[in-house]
Amino acid sequence: MASLIKTHFKLAKIAIKENRTRSLLTCIGIAIGVASIVLILSLMGSISNLVKSEVNNIGNDLIVVRPSSTKSSITSIVEELTSSNSFQKSNLTTSDVNAILKVGNITAVAPIAISTNTVSSEKNTFPSVPILGTTDDFIIIEPFALKFGSFFKDDDESKTVVLGSTLSLALFNTVNSTVGKMVTIMGEKFMVIGVLDEVEKSINFDNVDFDNALIMNIEDLDRITGSTQIQQINIKASNTDSLTQVSADIEKALKDNKLGDENFSVTYGDQITHPASSLFTVVSGMLTLVAAISLIVGGIGVMNIMLVSVAERTHEIGIRKAVGASGRNILMQFLFEALILSVLGGIFGLVLGYVVAFFISIITPFAPYISLNILFLTFFTTLAIGIIFGIYPAIKAASKNPIDSLKHYR
Repeated sequence: MASLIKTHFKLAKIAIKENRTRSLLTCIGIAIGVASIVLILSLMGSISNLVKSEVNNIGNDLIVVRPSSTKSSITSIVEELTSSNSFQKSNLTTSDVNAILKVGNITAVAPIAISTNTVSSEKNTFPSVPILGTTDDFIIIEPFALKFGSFFKDDDESKTVVLGSTLSLALFNTVNSTVGKMVTIMGEKFMVIGVLDEVEKSINFDNVDFDNALIMNIEDLDRITGSTQIQQINIKASNTDSLTQVSADIEKALKDNKLGDENFSVTYGDQITHPASSLFTVVSGMLTLVAAISLIVGGIGVMNIMLVSVAERTHEIGIRKAVGASGRNILMQFLFEALILSVLGGIFGLVLGYVVAFFISIITPFAPYISLNILFLTFFTTLAIGIIFGIYPAIKAASKNPIDSLKHYR
């Protein structure tokens, strides 16, 4: 058996070398599809790792409550992307926050409401600034470093805000002397009391780009917008041992407060680390579809090149059958050749995908994500392409009549 495989490999190697340009083009067709899939999986893994590392840095005592939809995930994502104010569809309210505060073994509770409004300073005006409304427990749960100033307190009577470093620079053309200056939101003036240190990670489980965001008290945000809805509630448990029980208690408290409505999710641990960007989820799905189509096109290229090869080597097939080769031997010879072309394309595609992922990592925070799952998926996908699109030419070669084949000449 080993000798037969070695012979098939030798014959396939000779056939590929005799038609190098044609074989190379066939491999490129497979490589493009494989590279696309590898790149997408690498980016998805990188985003998941970014969020996971952020959660691990915060601690294993984090619990997150989010609204959930009874609709399909694709439908809810499309609605979120097409809605001008998608956060208002949340069913989380201030009464839910109060219900959670009554649960035992909890250190801090920070609701998060997201709005988008125009923010102005004396020098500059910026539309569509993400404004995060929360409480002073937010800085306890997510200890962002403050570059200047301090975080607001819930009992502060003055209207204060905290700026992301990039937003501070954009509004005041500086970061160093921003504290104490005023910004205007919907006609009301607020004093800047703090500037966050650079976060440099726009992807996180809060789905907020904190470098470009403005943070204020949730009561102030509710007052100026008039219709703020809580998008997420972050909770810090008193210890990690009671995390499961606390999550169950929170879920029960919310069900009781909502009179049985279960249109929400309580997550902790690895459950929090889903891809934070809905847009990326949709785009990656579309790209995967395109990559799959590209792989099919590459597979058709393998079939086409193998059919040409069978036609060109009809006389050879006749000679082999005349000296005793069975139809099975002929089938395996040509199927083996298709598999080699497909696997070579898969290897090229794997390398190309990670090369592109590396260059993307230079200009983005998405480091190339390498895993055995991606390697195995690449290998088995290329094997499947080789078998599916190589079996028909191989059967056609095996079924040729040896006498008619011997009469055939190029």
